[in-house]
Amino acid sequence: MLTTIVAAIIVLGGLIFFHELGHFAVARWLGMGVSTFSLGFGPKLLKYRHGKTEYALSLVPLGGYVALVGENDENDIPSGFTREECFSLRPAWQRFLVIAAGPFANILLACILCWVVAWGWGNAVMLPQVGAVMPQSAAAQAGLQKGDLILSIDGRPLHSWDEISPTVAEANGRPLTLTVARQPAEGMTQGTELELTLTPQWSTRKTIFGEDEKAWLIGIGPLGSVRVEELGFSEALKTGLVQTWRLVDLTWQSFVKLAQRVVPADQVGGPIMIAQMVGQQAEQGLVGVLGLAALISINLAILNLLPVPVLDGGQMLFCLIEMIFRRPVPQKIQEWGMRVGMALLLSLMIFATFNDVTRIINTPDAAPAAEKSLPSGNDGGTEGR
Repeated sequence: MLTTIVAAIIVLGGLIFFHELGHFAVARWLGMGVSTFSLGFGPKLLKYRHGKTEYALSLVPLGGYVALVGENDENDIPSGFTREECFSLRPAWQRFLVIAAGPFANILLACILCWVVAWGWGNAVMLPQVGAVMPQSAAAQAGLQKGDLILSIDGRPLHSWDEISPTVAEANGRPLTLTVARQPAEGMTQGTELELTLTPQWSTRKTIFGEDEKAWLIGIGPLGSVRVEELGFSEALKTGLVQTWRLVDLTWQSFVKLAQRVVPADQVGGPIMIAQMVGQQAEQGLVGVLGLAALISINLAILNLLPVPVLDGGQMLFCLIEMIFRRPVPQKIQEWGMRVGMALLLSLMIFATFNDVTRIINTPDAAPAAEKSLPSGNDGGTEGR
C-alpha cells in the first residue's frame, strides 16, 4: 500500500510538474513575468525567491502550478513586475505558445521515457511464433502447429510478429508459402524446417477496441515469446520516437472510440485506477513504471489539448480565434465557456472516481482494464492474423 501511494505521488506529481515546467520555460523565454512556480498545491512548506520569481514546495504533492503575471487581469501586476511582462497584454500567438507548451512538454517527456527504456533495457521484439491455431482456419488446414516459428512468407524473411499481418494483407487472398521451424518432437534433439502452403481467408477479427473488422486472415495467435535487442544511443532514440508515436495514436483512438461509444463508459478511470496501475508496475520493476508514466503523460497531453475552455486546448482555441479575426473572444463568452468547461471537467472526475470505486467493490482482486492493455511496443493480437 505504501509503495503504491509513494509511486503514484512520484509519477503523477512528476508528470504534472513537467507539464507546468513547459508553461514556465516558454513564458520566461518570451520575457513574460512569473510570480510563482510551485511544486504541489495548497499551503507552501518551503519557499525560495530567485530574481522576481518565488519557487515553492507546497503541501499537496500531486502536480504544481505557474502563476503568470496578469494571467487573468491585465491590471493585476505584482510589485516588481512591469506591464511589458503581463501575459494578457501579449500578442495572441505568444499566449498560444505558452499555453501549448504544457501538453507538448508531456509529449516530450514521453519521448524521453521511451528512449530511456529502449536504451537501458533494449527493445523487446515479439517473435513470429505460433501460440494458437484457430480451428478450421487456413493455418489449421495447412498443418501449422503451436510452437512453429515462421521464418519467411513467400521467401520474405520475418523478424517480428508485427510483420505477419501486413505481409498476409499484401497477398490479397492469393496462396502463400510459409517456411517454418518446428520444435523437435519428444525424444528428438533436433527440430525440422518445413514449407507449408495456405490460402488466407477473408474473415472477421476483433480490433484492440473490440470492434469487428474484415481482413485476410490465416488464423493464428502469438505465443508471446520475445527477443531483446540491445540498442545504441541513436537507435534507442529512434525507437523511443516510434514508440511515442504509437502511444499518441493509440491514446487518440481511445478518446475517439470513447466518444463514439465503442469503448464502454465504465472503462473510464480516474486517480484511483492510475494509482493501482502505478503500484502494480512498481512491484514489477522500474521499466514498467517508466513505460506506464510515458502512457499517462501522453494521456495527460491529449486530454489537455481537447477544446474545452478550462483546459489548455480551449484557451488555445480562443487564441486561434483571436489570431484569425484580429480581436479577442468577448470576455463574457470566455467566462461562460470556463464555467461550462469546469462543470464538464468536474463531472468527468466524479464519474471516473465512481467507476474506480465500483470496480474495486465488484472486482477487488482484478487488475484494472487499462493495465491489461498497456502497450509493450508490439501489438500482436490473440487472434486475427
